[in-house]
Amino acid sequence: MPFVSIRITREGNTVEQKAQVIREVTETLERVLNKPPHLTHIVIEEVDTDNWGYAGQTTTAFRRQAAEGKT
Repeated sequence: MPFVSIRITREGNTVEQKAQVIREVTETLERVLNKPPHLTHIVIEEVDTDNWGYAGQTTTAFRRQAAEGKT
């Protein structure tokens, strides 16, 4: 039973977009690994940009600096 966990930042991703990701990941596992869709589980977790960090700062702060031309 495949289980795929996808984490993305919460930025207005639509229900339709997330459904497409789930559908296409499921199709890929079926096509490439012969995994049956009815046994494939996909979880999308959306994380606020204040809770996602890299380069020593939150994504929110990093993007703010980038918008101000400070990166």
